[in-house]
Amino acid sequence: MPKETITRFVDFFYPPFRRIMPLQTFRYAACGGANVVFGNVILFALLCQFFTNKYGPTMIVAGYIAKSYNIAFVISSTTTFVIGFLLNKYVVFVDSNIKGRIQLFRYFLAFLLSFVLNYIFLKIMVEYMHLKPIGSQRIATAIIISVSYMVQRHFTFRTKKVHEETAHVL
Repeated sequence: MPKETITRFVDFFYPPFRRIMPLQTFRYAACGGANVVFGNVILFALLCQFFTNKYGPTMIVAGYIAKSYNIAFVISSTTTFVIGFLLNKYVVFVDSNIKGRIQLFRYFLAFLLSFVLNYIFLKIMVEYMHLKPIGSQRIATAIIISVSYMVQRHFTFRTKKVHEETAHVL
């Protein structure tokens, strides 16, 4: 789908929210929400079930013992990384004047921060608090969303101030 089609679709739902949030915040919430629902809720749950049913709660991956929910987390996170970057770059933060490769690098750094926090939250909730992986993932996602928005807005896709050089003619 071209970016204009996605942007028009998202913007169609904006009018009722116009008084409570700016358009960019709404676009971030809509695109991020869709990405979270797809990747961190649906895809994670499907992969978690698949790996647990097929291989059991643990499996050997590249010579290491891995928990099924960790494998599901890595795959779903990789998928949401790609989708999230494209939505943020082409739909949400379109006014950013930072080069695409720099945005991608910064997005990757922000992704790593979220990934590590998410992994820590999952580990604590599943292994120490004995919560179910799917519910734990939803709780972790809810905590990380606000941190992620601030990082994306003020670091990854910020708008650089353009300094105009003015020549003073005497």
